[in-house]
Amino acid sequence: MNALTLLFLAFLASGALVGVALLRRNVRHVQAHRDAVPAAFAASIPLASHQRAADYTVARAGLSGVHIVANAAYVLVLTLGGGLQAVHDAWAAVMAPGSLAHGVALLATLGVLGWLFELPFVLVRTFVIEKKFGFNRMTPRLFVADSAREAALGALIGLPLLALVLWLTQSMGELWWLWVWAFWLGFNLLVMLVWPTFIAPLFNDFTPLADAALKARVEALLARCGFRAKGLFVMDGSRRSAHGNAYFTGLGAAKRIVFFDTLLDKLDADEVEAVLAHELGHFRHHHLFRRLAFLAPASLGLLALLGWLMQQPWFFTGLGMQATDVASALALFMLALPVFAFPLAPALSHWSRKHEYEADHYAAQQADAGKLASALVKLYRDNAATLTPDPLYSRFHDSHPPAALRIARLQALQR
Repeated sequence: MNALTLLFLAFLASGALVGVALLRRNVRHVQAHRDAVPAAFAASIPLASHQRAADYTVARAGLSGVHIVANAAYVLVLTLGGGLQAVHDAWAAVMAPGSLAHGVALLATLGVLGWLFELPFVLVRTFVIEKKFGFNRMTPRLFVADSAREAALGALIGLPLLALVLWLTQSMGELWWLWVWAFWLGFNLLVMLVWPTFIAPLFNDFTPLADAALKARVEALLARCGFRAKGLFVMDGSRRSAHGNAYFTGLGAAKRIVFFDTLLDKLDADEVEAVLAHELGHFRHHHLFRRLAFLAPASLGLLALLGWLMQQPWFFTGLGMQATDVASALALFMLALPVFAFPLAPALSHWSRKHEYEADHYAAQQADAGKLASALVKLYRDNAATLTPDPLYSRFHDSHPPAALRIARLQALQR
């Protein structure tokens, strides 16, 4: 057992233990505050809604706890348990090990195994928990249809991508990772351009915003903010869920603003304008490009690290592999990276919450901060979002600020 094996086991076990401990801590905190609505929300959220949100949080936490433990076992079986080596050997019986076809087959099989592992959790979350709390509108038939479309896209797009990445690693010498990085950046930008027009419509219907009065308000807000979009669209999110949302998608001339139909059903025009102003705040502060500016060098560093690890025999043996081909290295790296990256979660969550506060501040300058606060309260209530998360759990996991802190800041901005 080499040093990497011991380090991997330590990170895997500690990550699972910390994850479960934080979930249990959050459950205890939410249950302790279940029977009293926080004073700041007492006038706007009934006790029954607050209790429903607490029960929803507890139910999701129970499933998440099982998922954390099962995922740790799954990763352990594939690595030190010899699962990935077994897949490698099975494909080696029908095609040359280390060949392009063998590498694609190995990585594609890993993807299928990951999908099969996640499937029971997705089914329970969708058809048990979401249904119990009145959120699920997904039918089994639609679920199967979505899965088939995802599989088709995975085959049509994913398999050629895997083949190209493996070809680059085998053909571009010691600096292959630089070529793969450049390709990865270009591909991600291409996806951002084509997703709104060609891929998203495969799963949802997008219709132009028909409410003339709301459209005029939105266009006036866009003009004030100096934002140009190709169109304003309403998405039939209600086909799958009762949760509401709004988002920007695309780049350049392909930028679109999309409202879930469920969001428009819940909020009045002033609140929709305020929510959109918040989303425009992300645009004004360049949050997307700031994240890309972080991810680009980070991904370059990771690929360079992988390039070095591929030359180290202990990397393969330390993670349970006898094979030392390129595809095996990629597979091991994808399995091990989340294990070692787990301690970064609090910093990434803090960065995301900071962006949310900046977008809220911008929204308060362009619209009514009080209306954004009232819109958020409605969304907290209707989406059964807990108002009382455990502070430590929230700092570790939550990408958005806790409800009480966020509303208090918006009220201060309004004053």
